[in-house]
Amino acid sequence: MRPTYLEINLPQIRNNIETIRSHVAPAKVMAMVKANAYGHGLDGVASYIEPYVDNFGVAILEEGIQLRKLGITKPILVAGGTLPEQIPAFIEHDLTLTASSIDLLASADVFADSAKKKLVAHLKIDTGMERVGVHYYEAESFLEQSLKYKNIEVEGIYTHLANSESRDLVHARQQLDRFREVLHFYEKRSLPTPIRHMANSAAILQFPESYMDMVRPGLMFYGLYPLGVPHAVDIAPALTWRSKVAYSKITRPGHPVSYGSLWQSDSERRIVTIPCGYADGYFRRMTNQAQVMVNGRKYPQVGRICMDQFMVDMGEDAAQVGDDVILLGGGITAYDLAEWTGTNEYEVLTSISARVPRLYIRE
Repeated sequence: MRPTYLEINLPQIRNNIETIRSHVAPAKVMAMVKANAYGHGLDGVASYIEPYVDNFGVAILEEGIQLRKLGITKPILVAGGTLPEQIPAFIEHDLTLTASSIDLLASADVFADSAKKKLVAHLKIDTGMERVGVHYYEAESFLEQSLKYKNIEVEGIYTHLANSESRDLVHARQQLDRFREVLHFYEKRSLPTPIRHMANSAAILQFPESYMDMVRPGLMFYGLYPLGVPHAVDIAPALTWRSKVAYSKITRPGHPVSYGSLWQSDSERRIVTIPCGYADGYFRRMTNQAQVMVNGRKYPQVGRICMDQFMVDMGEDAAQVGDDVILLGGGITAYDLAEWTGTNEYEVLTSISARVPRLYIRE
């Protein structure tokens, strides 16, 4: 196996799920496994965690199909935007459609009728994200129309919070109020209310009024807290990004390191090369800012990060080919990489390339 790889602790993910479930009970838990399970590897994570979750959530149709091919039998909601021509695949693979418009519902009903099957849908209401969904102030006619389609089973209704990580939660509370007003549609007509859900990771941690019937943990499911949100649930990261020293040498003063000659030392330094680069998701933007752990100690990355390799300044310390390196974990956090890159922890995790092997610890 390649010396640069991700080590994924599956029992830790399970512990995170169980802790979240206990915290939000009696609400159900939909595990968000989009973007290759937030970089953790969909193939390795999904089957292991299926017994511990109620539903799965993905962003695109292909991710839902991949889950079915893995043998996943629990409900799978495709949360992203869908085109009418994709609907037959929802029926074929028993996937739950995010119904974000009357037109999409109408198309879904026609395809389901032709297939002589029911299509399960969750209605998407836009309460303040302005991304996908029917505006809350236009929702009544949308919900009214949804009752007329005989081939559509409206199992759920949901919205998405735009500012659940904020300290004051003013906008989040406004979205909740708007969503509740939409939901009055069912009460006024003495109809059973579909499964209601809106809480993402940050809302789970600081906005319990939003739990409703189901929550949708993403980042915290993998053991990370959204930045700036109270650590109200005891979770821990499940991912460690490991590598090994591939080359070790002494570099003389005045000899620049890597492309562009962006770094050089005024004394002799031991420079080691790590077989990982921006093609693996180790961002080029971290050049001369990142740090790694080599043999349990922290050292700075130096010189331009290359496509497949980068260099580390060990100073006067010894290092040999094959020595252990940690790029993420063991004192280096996703928040560190995010700060060095100028992004957030979500992009750090989801940008780790598929060419980095995933090694799964099961017990």
